[in-house]
Amino acid sequence: MSNSDSFIDEVTEELRRDKAMGYLRRYGWIAVLAVTLIVGGTAWNEWRKASDRASAEAFGDAVLAALDNDAAQDRVRALAQVPTTGAQGGLVQLLSSGELLEEDRAAALAALQAASEDVTLPVAYRQLATLKRIIAGGSDIPLEEREQLLAGLAQPGQPMRPIALEQTALLQLEQGNRETAIEILTDLLSQSDVSDALRRRATQLIVALGGQVSG
Repeated sequence: MSNSDSFIDEVTEELRRDKAMGYLRRYGWIAVLAVTLIVGGTAWNEWRKASDRASAEAFGDAVLAALDNDAAQDRVRALAQVPTTGAQGGLVQLLSSGELLEEDRAAALAALQAASEDVTLPVAYRQLATLKRIIAGGSDIPLEEREQLLAGLAQPGQPMRPIALEQTALLQLEQGNRETAIEILTDLLSQSDVSDALRRRATQLIVALGGQVSG
């Protein structure tokens, strides 16, 4: 390489450095801000996770302390005083309704219905409240209403579908429809998202009704 070529390369490299420094002086604050936001965002996420974990633990401790009371009325009163946020309120409603069943069945059923219709609660909580109301209410809830509610819960993709199918079969038995109940229970056993306990109950009921379980 000639001296002139070397000189040109050095000048070109120097110009590149000067240009880069100019860009850095003009736009360097953007890079600094981006780094700050990334680091700050990471720190915020960690703080939020720790805060959520602490809040959940405090809620759990408060619920356990409330349920530690001897009398059902005391447990209900203590649960009502537990601070809640978001879906925690729905969980407290469900727990309170379970306690009320021992003391005031009508109030418990009303609380369960309120929870099942509360659109601010997660779908799973609302469906669980509906199932608890159907099971606890029994014949006090009109047959057509129970059938309609269970039909909605038993649709494919619904989180409470397996239990809803079991209750639908029991509702058919209540009406004397043994064969229909066996068909529903057999369909239930074919589902992949059925718990072991529910699978055992369905199997035992099919056998008790005179049906056959394949496999």
